[in-house]
Amino acid sequence: MKMDRSDGMNYAPEGKVKRVAGEGEFPFAAIGLDHGHIYGMCNGLTEAGGELRYVYDPDPEKVREFQKRFPQARAASSEEEILEDSSIKLVASACIPLYRPELGLRVLSRGKNYFSDKPGFTRLEQIEKAREKVKETGLRWGIYFSERLHVESAVFAGELIKKGAIGRVVHVIGTGPHRASVENRPEWFFDPEYYGGILCDIGSHQIEQFLYYAGAKDARVLHSKVANYNFKQYPKFQDFGDAVLAADNGATFYFRVDWFTPDGLGTWGDGRVLILGTEGYIEIRKYIDIARDPRGDQLYLVDREGEKHFQLTGKVGFPFFGQFIRDCLDGTEEAMTQEHIFKAASLCIEAQEKAVYIEKAE
Repeated sequence: MKMDRSDGMNYAPEGKVKRVAGEGEFPFAAIGLDHGHIYGMCNGLTEAGGELRYVYDPDPEKVREFQKRFPQARAASSEEEILEDSSIKLVASACIPLYRPELGLRVLSRGKNYFSDKPGFTRLEQIEKAREKVKETGLRWGIYFSERLHVESAVFAGELIKKGAIGRVVHVIGTGPHRASVENRPEWFFDPEYYGGILCDIGSHQIEQFLYYAGAKDARVLHSKVANYNFKQYPKFQDFGDAVLAADNGATFYFRVDWFTPDGLGTWGDGRVLILGTEGYIEIRKYIDIARDPRGDQLYLVDREGEKHFQLTGKVGFPFFGQFIRDCLDGTEEAMTQEHIFKAASLCIEAQEKAVYIEKAE
């Protein structure tokens, strides 16, 4: 599959090949192809040395399309065929969000690590079950927060913050606009019962990156709201959401997510992050620099020394995937702690549950 800059559902970045596992050391499989993020997930794992051996989905057409991009993946006859293969170290999934947690429980119960597309969960009780299973098995339960993990400018921002380039992070603003492309979306996409609601779904990217950039372990949802302004033919759908959070270390956060990317934009969404520190600030323009440069991965830094601009395509890579593979093999937590993963997931559900619904969004 060629990466489609116009369609976020099938946006699958390709990076530098940097293998952290030897041949045959990390075989993995894909189960559930309902969202195109599975391509980015499998790209990242493969580039880091994972060996994609199997693919399974109840829809044979999805499997055939997947095999065009990953011909090395053998079509399994069932989920069970994959789970009973003791050589498989991890299962990656982008099935319908509502069903991702139950699949994860089955995967860990069979001695394999799990890597879910976001949102990893749609209900808080699902997270509690996952916590118990991780504690019981000692295995890893990862979530693909692609808007930080698979964006080189976002990775570089994290490196700058760790080096103290802008001092202490005190405030973050995130925007996550997406192109709806409703004609290409399945029915479940429009029902919050299946995807969790807009703050749970695409808001998960925003909340995870706030915790990471702010160096926070926890946060409170101070305010959140959702609306359906433009898609009245889908009455349950939410096309707008925003929220305000305060972290346990004092940092604060505002984010907005929506499905209003206009057709004239050269990519699927003008995602940005503005990170304010005590000694400077960073702006990330993840996917495009509008009316200036069609390339993404633009980062602007203002610090005590002056104003700086970085174009980072192909210059940073995506270290998460190699770190995650080694975490699965070595029992470490270098890529992302399990507590960070579960905390980000629970906060986006909390923001969704607390959200005020804008009734007169007409």
